[in-house]
Amino acid sequence: MWVVKLGGSLARDALLPRWLELLVECGGGRVIVVPGGGPFADAVREAQGWWAFDDLAAHNMAVLGMAQTALMLRSLCPALQPAQGEAALREVLRRGATALWMPLDLLRERPDELTHWGVSADSLALWLARRLHAERLLVVKSCAIDRTRSLAQLGEAGVLDAEFAARAREAAFPIELFERGELDRARALLLDESLGCRPAER
Repeated sequence: MWVVKLGGSLARDALLPRWLELLVECGGGRVIVVPGGGPFADAVREAQGWWAFDDLAAHNMAVLGMAQTALMLRSLCPALQPAQGEAALREVLRRGATALWMPLDLLRERPDELTHWGVSADSLALWLARRLHAERLLVVKSCAIDRTRSLAQLGEAGVLDAEFAARAREAAFPIELFERGELDRARALLLDESLGCRPAER
């Protein structure tokens, strides 16, 4: 099982449909797509800056922003199969499809370690990958990635969120960062797996 987080900044990127096509074509039965919050999460930040409401409310609103992105991705690529919760995600993969996480299970009544801006969709994808004992986490970004920098340095530069590097140290699987244009590299990595590339059930 792989978890693939598509950065919310791809929401207005012409390459987005190609990423979705790749993950459906080569990810059936093993890939879970995690949507970023994109412009929907940006609207939450703007509203919080204006009204100064608490981070718990902002977290829940940003989770709904991720869900809005998921709905958009499903409309762009109907072969993606939305699922909420670990059991439902595993069932989608069991059927041979590519899963799309609807992260409504992240809505919270009380603050916890996830309900602040130091944890973005990047760390939430990592959180999900760890819970599901994934084999690999891919994080796709629209910005350039300096591969000479550590995860901590990329967090300081704003490429990743503030807590990603610390959380990644506890991960028992490889973490791969991809720039938006690295579709061929992602395809090669998917094809290199023993399961190969096979069409997903539609």
